[in-house]
Amino acid sequence: MTVAITPAADADRVLPGIVLMLGFCVFAPMLDVAAKLAAATLPVGQITAARFIVQAVLMLPLCLAMGLGLRLPVRLWGIITARALLLILSTYLFIAAIAIMPLADALAIVFVEPFIILIFAKLYFGDEVGPRRIGAAAVGFAGVLLVIQPSFAEFGAVALLPLGTAFSFAAYMLVTRGLSRRMHPVAMQYHTAVVASLICIPVIWLADGRGWATLDPVMPQGVVWLWLVGVGIFAALSHLMMTYALKFAPSATLAPLHYLEIVMAALLGYLVFQDFPDTLTLIGISVIIGSGLYVIHRERVNARAPLVTQSPPAAAI
Repeated sequence: MTVAITPAADADRVLPGIVLMLGFCVFAPMLDVAAKLAAATLPVGQITAARFIVQAVLMLPLCLAMGLGLRLPVRLWGIITARALLLILSTYLFIAAIAIMPLADALAIVFVEPFIILIFAKLYFGDEVGPRRIGAAAVGFAGVLLVIQPSFAEFGAVALLPLGTAFSFAAYMLVTRGLSRRMHPVAMQYHTAVVASLICIPVIWLADGRGWATLDPVMPQGVVWLWLVGVGIFAALSHLMMTYALKFAPSATLAPLHYLEIVMAALLGYLVFQDFPDTLTLIGISVIIGSGLYVIHRERVNARAPLVTQSPPAAAI
């Protein structure tokens, strides 16, 4: 029998990933608020395109300041294009949903995504997903079910759009996990935004004047320009945090923390759109917070003490 001891210092690397993922959960709903405000007067496709154009503009000087090369290696064009397409699809579907549905309602449906990630992270990356982590994710998902407000009777097919976001964003997260080992996070965000812009701009240009409700562009007026810029700013900040988080911690560890995003969405939905959560929603939010705090507690416990594994390896915590 052999015993391998992982130093606590290695476990400490997980904690920055947790902090960055929490930052993502704070700023990502701000992106949703800006998009929902813009969707009152602008088509979904135009908001989606603006999100990537603004992000590309913001990331360019950051890349230059950090001395990162702006040339994308040929071998990475395919995976960056796949990442861009998944993020375009995820963004478009979610903005289309929140244009009609309350933020917390739509996001609650999307929160089947972390559960999807737990499963596929185990299958494709071989992440250790032990019973406690699975239990915390399951409890968090149960809280999400309590938060879900929309019904197919009330919203019809629109209620399916967040499900599409869940699957496309789960795939996006896993692609990001693999790519984060081959690219600097800042360069990754810049190139993804550029490729996504190159995909979106021709689509919007072709839709101009054709009367397609979700794609035909409209000239923004007044404060709407701020909502469009805000979409790009919050997108760049939140997704940069998420990308860095995946460099420090496995997606199976971060996935349960993602449930905390809905807490911020519910708060902003109340403050900006007067969507006050009902009793079931408040109970669900409490369950989600509890499961997220438990995961953080487990990571801190693991960071304080060496992790001992035996051959054959014991089950993950």
